[in-house]
Amino acid sequence: MLELGTPAPSSLSSLFMQIRKAVIPAAGLGTRFLPVTMSVPKELLPIIDRPLLQYVIAEAAEAGVEEVIIVTSPGKESISDYFQPHAALEQRLAKSGEEGLLAKVGEATGLAKVSFVLQQEALGLGHAVLMAKDAVGNEPFVVILPDDIIANSPGA
Repeated sequence: MLELGTPAPSSLSSLFMQIRKAVIPAAGLGTRFLPVTMSVPKELLPIIDRPLLQYVIAEAAEAGVEEVIIVTSPGKESISDYFQPHAALEQRLAKSGEEGLLAKVGEATGLAKVSFVLQQEALGLGHAVLMAKDAVGNEPFVVILPDDIIANSPGA
């Protein structure tokens, strides 16, 4: 907060800290997309050739976010699986000369540092964000709720 008599900063951006961490709550049941979400988390539903969550993380990284904390729930292990390296698949694609596919596979793991926090019981959005407290630490962060798609370039 600026006090009276304090010289004005040279630019408005100097008043704000760079946000380098994002929390993405992904622990919900996805009931609006039933029955498909009985087997695929809504965050992994594809939009063209990649899941919504990958688009969201790419946009966050483009905005300067370096670390993404995804809050998941039991039964959504496929979300963390998606963002892990897939060495056997990558080796096979490289060996067969599938460079284009190899690049697509590597996109998911190279966007930002992604970590996961488990919310054991669904107690609401605020609780999901609170579950990321230790991972966020004492830094400013953004909460991203990727429920809407807005096509715009550049992103937010």
